Amino acid sequence: MFPDFRWFAHYEPDVAHSVDIPNSTVQQVLLDAAARFPNHTALRMVLRYLPLGLKVQARLSYAELNRLSDRFAAALLQLGVAKGDRVSLMLPNIPQLAIAYFGVLKAGAVVVNTNPTYPAHELAPLLRNAGAETIVTLSGLYPRVLEIQPNTMLKTVILADIPDSIGRPFHNSVVKQARASGLMKEVTLGAGAHFMRDLLAAAPSHPPVVSIDPANDTAVFQFTGGTSGLPKAAELTHRNLVANIAQINAWVPSLKPGAEKFLLALPAFHVYGMTVGMLTCLKLGGELLLAADPRNTVHLMQIIAREKVTVYPGVPAMYIAILNHSRVSEFDLRSIRVCLSGGAALPAEVAQQFEQMTGGKLVEGYGMSESSPLTAGNPVFGRTKIGTVGMPFPSTELAVVALEADEQGKPRFLEVGEAGELVVRGPQVMKGYYNNPEETASAIDVDGWLHTGDIAVMDADGYFSIVDRKKDLIIASGFNIVPREVEEVLFTHPAVLEAAVVGVSDAKRGETVKAFVVLKEGQRATVEELRAFCKERLAPYKVPTLVEFRTELPKSQVGKTLRRILVEEEKQKQAA
Repeated sequence: MFPDFRWFAHYEPDVAHSVDIPNSTVQQVLLDAAARFPNHTALRMVLRYLPLGLKVQARLSYAELNRLSDRFAAALLQLGVAKGDRVSLMLPNIPQLAIAYFGVLKAGAVVVNTNPTYPAHELAPLLRNAGAETIVTLSGLYPRVLEIQPNTMLKTVILADIPDSIGRPFHNSVVKQARASGLMKEVTLGAGAHFMRDLLAAAPSHPPVVSIDPANDTAVFQFTGGTSGLPKAAELTHRNLVANIAQINAWVPSLKPGAEKFLLALPAFHVYGMTVGMLTCLKLGGELLLAADPRNTVHLMQIIAREKVTVYPGVPAMYIAILNHSRVSEFDLRSIRVCLSGGAALPAEVAQQFEQMTGGKLVEGYGMSESSPLTAGNPVFGRTKIGTVGMPFPSTELAVVALEADEQGKPRFLEVGEAGELVVRGPQVMKGYYNNPEETASAIDVDGWLHTGDIAVMDADGYFSIVDRKKDLIIASGFNIVPREVEEVLFTHPAVLEAAVVGVSDAKRGETVKAFVVLKEGQRATVEELRAFCKERLAPYKVPTLVEFRTELPKSQVGKTLRRILVEEEKQKQAA
């Protein structure tokens, strides 16, 4: 009878079975670190390495980050932001993101993590769903905000720019580079628009005093496709996030307070980058090295080698990119001690080769937006089982249940080796989906089990393996993609009659997007034409990498397109 907690026998000796979760807010993470390590570097963003050891960089100590986020909280109060209001942060990995993140929380408001690559037609419904009235973004994205503003509740726009955090003598060169890239623009501020640098300069130094209930008050809206449908806002409370930080630190007790250096190339607007990268590092009083472009592999290797990075959370595609880069031999990457991989299956050969190259440990874990995100992982320095997502974290339960409930509507727990839906229970599981009680009830049952939609099996030692998905969700480089969303864009192309989108195995991204397209009679289109069409209407990671033209799609008797047949055909092709 479940649970029997058989996994405890395989925990590393110094990993606790449960964690004490302080009744504190997320911003207390920064307050504690600033009190303990005021002069240590909290954030560093190196844009370029120059000869003679010079760096084009921005740096903030813990005391400075704490002070600036206090000022930003005070500025939000002056702008009318109140407890519980939602503030969208649509920024890449730059210092202003952390300042705004903690400033929003200190003001008692809710951080709405927002992907800055979203085109206008995807961005508007998300912000409407969240009820966001304030957004913080780059000046280069201001035209997009103005485009959607009439269709949202947005009243206040705050613009930040990368050069704002770069001092002399490199400020002007960074301005030129930012403008050339389109990230920074000369803009005329409309009603309700402000520059972040001006707000910080004018705001009082003391943050507002706000009473927060960590167990019930929401800290973050994390948008997710979940296991079905259009994106929903998972409400993560302060306690959810504080719990997951405690669980991660308990899982890797060898991490040293005040001494670690984390490379954050994962975007911090993604739940994985936010919790496993930013919050875990700052909780330790470590140095967070920000990288705005995770695809610039040479720059990432420079950062690891020159800054002596010790912890590098990522997705398999990032590790694969380093292993296969033609210049990898130029860099000493052996400072790395711990790498936590998520978002997609980690190939065994990638883990083995990366560990040989760096001398560090690369292990796979499991999580989702609805669980803050981590719920399971392989032991970092213990018995790792490649091909599994490991064991439940401290204070976390995982189980496998039958796809159909019992006669009383309760989950029917399955035995070792039986495949069923993976369910999760623990303090990191979300409060629910914002303003969506039906989806919340579908995701979290009356006993508190979060139904993941993933099909899994547990082995005799309590290690779990993901073998399939209950739904058709595609996970590419850690990002969730709902096939229907891509299909609807393809349907709007004048030459397309039918389209079906599935995820296919990919060595770099874990999965990638493939579109099967039937053209209208007499119409023509090329693969690149369809990809270019999608690029104008979808976030980059949603654009089909592969397009196959067909004369017809497999259908059920009632005319429903059968994606599962397409997926099976692709598996057979790859096996052959």
